[in-house]
Amino acid sequence: MKRRVVTLLLALGAIFGIAAPALADGAQNGADVHVAQSLGDRDLTVIVRRVAEVPGPVHVDVVTHAGTPAGELSLTLRSAGAPSSATKVVLGATPGFYSGLLHVDRPGPWELAVDEATIPFVVPALVPSPWENATYGGFIAAGVLLLAALVLAVLGRPGFALVPAAGMVAAIAVGVTAALLSPSIPPVPAPGSDLDPTYDTVMNPYERTSIADFSRPPVNMVPRVDGQDLVLSLTDGSSGRPVDDLLVHDSAFVHLVVVSPSGHLRHLHPVRTAPGEYRVKLRDPEQGTHALAAEIARRGGGVQLLRSTVDVEGGAAAPAHDGKADTGMEIREAGRPSTLTANFGERDLQPWLGMLGHMIVVGPITDGPAGAPIWAHVHSMLPPRPGQPDQPDESVAAYGPDVPFTYSFPLPGRYLVWIQVERDYSVVTVPRTVDVPAGKAAVK
Repeated sequence: MKRRVVTLLLALGAIFGIAAPALADGAQNGADVHVAQSLGDRDLTVIVRRVAEVPGPVHVDVVTHAGTPAGELSLTLRSAGAPSSATKVVLGATPGFYSGLLHVDRPGPWELAVDEATIPFVVPALVPSPWENATYGGFIAAGVLLLAALVLAVLGRPGFALVPAAGMVAAIAVGVTAALLSPSIPPVPAPGSDLDPTYDTVMNPYERTSIADFSRPPVNMVPRVDGQDLVLSLTDGSSGRPVDDLLVHDSAFVHLVVVSPSGHLRHLHPVRTAPGEYRVKLRDPEQGTHALAAEIARRGGGVQLLRSTVDVEGGAAAPAHDGKADTGMEIREAGRPSTLTANFGERDLQPWLGMLGHMIVVGPITDGPAGAPIWAHVHSMLPPRPGQPDQPDESVAAYGPDVPFTYSFPLPGRYLVWIQVERDYSVVTVPRTVDVPAGKAAVK
């Protein structure tokens, strides 16, 4: 009997010893943060690479685009109560990637200053998940119980050894079950996305005992012209306070579309200069009323489209929307999906704002863009990469030449359409004018 118990325990111990390392699963610690920035005369993408350890280094890549002047950028990391970290990044005349190295000494909310622009982000703590604790806890308990059972068996008490042996089997079952089920359990929302980045949620988001309502009211946007800059003031629709909880949505805090009176498009990404204040330079704007549409994502408030107008006095005349492009179209009547495909000749397109292509739709046009009832921002998605959840950055030039879009024009009439892609670190804009026929029911 004693020999059988010892043999059983050794067999279970062998299973435990082999299985434990294979079932361990490390915790994830955030992801890269990509933020497009229209900073003065520079069109940049700032990439804050994921932080692997705290304290530890923070790698920052600055991606420049064609037409961006060379020069020096100041990068500064700061957080309340923490020592700041600063460095300089020298941008060359050739567009591409330029890197800087900073340091953080603690998890929590941080702010990256890029010259006068500021980018809030969160450094999460390395906290094991409950199912990871259950996995390791189960195997550790099994090891302790195995030792106790072996001691009792060696002392000649095989009957008593069966009790810790049974406990060991149960502990292994708990550990194996937790390890097998963990991939199917959705992760807790990261602080700074769905949850406010408070000290408690950053240090251990799993310890929340109740879920509060994190929904946010709509945002009010008031634009004004300040010299050569367009300034957006964002306030809470309920309290009137500055809105400072915007999320990085499609690689930007604010996607701003500005359409001039003559139909010239600007797709800009204003920089945060203060809580609730975003600023962008308007290069040689034409005189008249410009139509604005800002796409934002607010923490707990979802994606919102804010529309307004701003009057510009003086300025140069801008080229009108000419509607010429090598674009294949299958325009159907209003209310039915239409397919628009732009062909760019070669398979050398780069991801821009996390997408293969972007299409801006404004219309129907009857009395200028400012009065158009329909504004839309449509995406052409990058092809999926099995086993690689992270999207490629702008260093990958391997897409195209066809960039397809599908959109249902809701009303008949004439629309202004712009298709945008990136090639050689330069944003290529293809304008089109689209006439959408009325449906049969509308014609009758």
